[in-house]
Amino acid sequence: MFQNQMLINQLREITGIQDLQLLQSTLKVVWVVTCCRALEASTEESAARVKRKRCENAGESCSPADWIRLDDWPVGIRNVGNTCWFSAVIQSLFHLPVFRRLVLSYCLSEQVLEKCKSHSDKRNIAFMQELRCLFALMVGSTRRFVDPSAAVELLRDAFRTSEAQQDVSEFTHKLLDWLEDAFQLAANGNNPEDKQENPMVQLFYGTFVAERVHEGKILSNIEQFGQYPLQVNGFNNLDECLEGAMVEGEIEILHSDQMVSSGQERWFSKLPPVLTFELSRFEFNQSLGRPEKIHKKLEFPQIIYMDRYLHKNVEQTHGRRGEVKRLKEQLTLLQQKLESYKNYGSGPVKYPLADMLQYVLEFATTKPTSVSPTCTTVTNQSTPSDPNSDENSQSDLGDMAPSDSTGSSISTAQRTPIHKPFTQCRPPIETPIHPAPHSITEEELRFVKGCLQRWRMEVENNINELKAGIERVSQDLESMYLDSSLCQVPYRLHAVLVHEGQASAGHYWAYIYDHTHRRWLKYNDVMVTESSWEELVRDSYGGMTNASAYCLMYINDKLPHLISEDTDDETGQVLQGMDSLPPILRRYVREDNRWFQQELREWEEQFCQRPPEEPQVSNTTSMAFTESTDQAEPNLPEEPAQDPVKEPNTQENTEDHTAIKSLEQHAMQGVIMAIAKSRQVFDKDGPEAGLIKAFHEEYSRLFELSQEEATPQQDPRLQHILVYFFQNKAPNRVIERTLLEQFGDRNLSFDDRSISIMREARGKLRLIKPEDMDMEEYLQWHEDYSMFRTVFAYLLTGLEQYQNGKYVESLNYLAHAYQDNESLLSGGEKKGVEQSLIALYRRKCLKELEESAATLFRSAEESGVAEGVSIMNDSVIPCMHLIVRDSMSQEDLDMIEAIRNRWCSYLGQDMDEYQQEKLGEFLPRVLDCSSENVVLKEPPKVQSKSPHDLCSRLAAVMESLHSSSVVIVK
Repeated sequence: MFQNQMLINQLREITGIQDLQLLQSTLKVVWVVTCCRALEASTEESAARVKRKRCENAGESCSPADWIRLDDWPVGIRNVGNTCWFSAVIQSLFHLPVFRRLVLSYCLSEQVLEKCKSHSDKRNIAFMQELRCLFALMVGSTRRFVDPSAAVELLRDAFRTSEAQQDVSEFTHKLLDWLEDAFQLAANGNNPEDKQENPMVQLFYGTFVAERVHEGKILSNIEQFGQYPLQVNGFNNLDECLEGAMVEGEIEILHSDQMVSSGQERWFSKLPPVLTFELSRFEFNQSLGRPEKIHKKLEFPQIIYMDRYLHKNVEQTHGRRGEVKRLKEQLTLLQQKLESYKNYGSGPVKYPLADMLQYVLEFATTKPTSVSPTCTTVTNQSTPSDPNSDENSQSDLGDMAPSDSTGSSISTAQRTPIHKPFTQCRPPIETPIHPAPHSITEEELRFVKGCLQRWRMEVENNINELKAGIERVSQDLESMYLDSSLCQVPYRLHAVLVHEGQASAGHYWAYIYDHTHRRWLKYNDVMVTESSWEELVRDSYGGMTNASAYCLMYINDKLPHLISEDTDDETGQVLQGMDSLPPILRRYVREDNRWFQQELREWEEQFCQRPPEEPQVSNTTSMAFTESTDQAEPNLPEEPAQDPVKEPNTQENTEDHTAIKSLEQHAMQGVIMAIAKSRQVFDKDGPEAGLIKAFHEEYSRLFELSQEEATPQQDPRLQHILVYFFQNKAPNRVIERTLLEQFGDRNLSFDDRSISIMREARGKLRLIKPEDMDMEEYLQWHEDYSMFRTVFAYLLTGLEQYQNGKYVESLNYLAHAYQDNESLLSGGEKKGVEQSLIALYRRKCLKELEESAATLFRSAEESGVAEGVSIMNDSVIPCMHLIVRDSMSQEDLDMIEAIRNRWCSYLGQDMDEYQQEKLGEFLPRVLDCSSENVVLKEPPKVQSKSPHDLCSRLAAVMESLHSSSVVIVK
């Protein structure tokens, strides 16, 4: 009993609550929130669980504002479980006006319906009805995205499993089959064999003629096709793919040496208005026993001319292919000749012939010396003033200076030795000697110079002629099919279906051309965004990432009715939106829109508690109090004020700062305690008065906490974000909104009183208009606080790593802490931690690493030298560069000079060749820090710890490092 009383007294002292019943109630609340937050068993959450599940499963925002369609912007299609394949294909077809009209106007007579007895007929009719409803919603819905579940479920029944991600070509084939069968019922229900009048066949299906030679005779047959399959492997662009698919024989492909042997050719005899190419980007790996995706790059144009593949152009195309073959042979010969000039020699290593002749000329014109070839001293070199020096000899060459592989001029003055560069105390100033003939007469020299100069000129002329010939032949090849006679059947790219991932899994989306506004749009499930041809190319060509085009949909550019919108028969005006729908579908969409409005109202009633709209003035306290630059005392609300009711703007005030709404446990406890203290006011005057009282209590507590001085054990800025705001004089509206959002957090849903106060706070947040709050400024303050916590964690982790002797890791954390902290301190001295503390241990860590690297380097062991150089290159030198780039203290300057002096002192010491070479590689980086763009390696993420844990860890590590607990963290 005595122990229980002592515990009660301690709790009264900690919480400041003397009433035993109130203390017990408060402790119970804290326990429930701390241990059972994961349950979130609030009445509000249970009532809204069904509505939330819809968008949470698909990854959409649960904010009602983000469900509303903007003007006439296209709607998205929600992913209802691995159905991105459905969205991509359906969007591509829906945004083809001729197809959309066919679906929306689909209708069967009563006589036909009575005859439809089979399962497939009933299924196809049901699917068409669901597709019509889906298309109608996509036309006139006020939702930003629509739900395709009903149509998807019918389609899924046709596949083996409802969970597996479907293949786009498989689904598209199945979809076209169903559509063809459904429209066949509408065309003539009695004769399913006659499909000439089927609009799906007329729109998507074409024919080709397959010809082959057998015993000297040409045999041919006509076949129908829908999606035309094209191989990707071995080809660079769409025309090459078509050549390979149409001619199964000896084919010549631009920029490729591939040949396929067979005896058959294919020619299109009839092209469909909508021409779909299926790119075969998947193949089965026999050795691995699994499918693999082909990531090869494949280019395709926005407009492709199909004339060269038509059966009526057989003779003309055959002639062009023969010319292509001849030109390719000529091109191959020219490239081989050019290659022989670029890589000349009979040995394993080859060089450009023109450069070799120039090097021989340089050797011949170099004046001989009396020095033995084995002598390496610099005293025997010719001086710049010597008339017989190399420089004067080279002046005779004029414009004959050789070119290296990059085309830059090479002179003897640019050559520097690569071995033993630091054997003297200072590098030699004079130009080193070069090989030269021991003796050569003037007559010999003139003869050799004449021959070499003439030969080099001949070689250069031959190379230029070969390059011009290659360019000319290449242009002839490129323009072979571009004359007007073979550009009469243009097809424009309408849609590109993209697959990202591997053969076994991935994601689909579509790029679709908006013919009305002449722009590309990206349809990615619920997201519809404006795009560009450049973005489409980056995502669709393949070769760089695991995203690439999987299906291309082209439309005949000479058939304007394919993309023309509906028009009124009487007035001729374009019908848009709901006006383009049949009456029955118009009623269906309007009813769905009414349901949507009801959903929005229910949402607002449950989560936002909007005040009644009738009174124009409400007895509502504004939580955005008077803003003042002087914050010596907080401006607290004491009584309700008369403020006009503000219309909520959900679009601006919902998701812009979702990430900063979550409360940490210690902040939540402060709000809980404040709500507990407002119990009497709540019971007497209601939830609004209770919120004002609780708000006043927490505001006052945090303001007093901000006046406390920082100690190693407790930096008040870590205790709560508002302490950081108070100390840095943040605008009052930023402070008040932040605290109000904490009172509006759903985690307070643990009893009726807290739920009522939470709803009241959320309602007041809804009343804040965009003009009342600069959201960019608001978010910037929260980002600053997040960076402050990160800097503190980096500093602490860096000190702990330093204490444990892990200097590389420590320096990385401290360097990041210094850089981020410097950015914070530019906005105020209390926005970051003490910069001198970070700089001190950054210098200590840098010194430890540099000394370790020097010790390893001096060991002369190859492994030790390599490790020392690695430490310098990876850690020490980048950090030195950052210090030099930033504002340096005198201590930093002294340390950098000491490092430079140490490594420069090695120049006068004897060392082996490997050490000299490594020293020569990185010493210039030590001496010159202006030439590099340093990018810090991102350190491992640090776990978010409680403020008490961060402060206590800092105090412990500082006491261990300095045997002192007095450390002031600003």
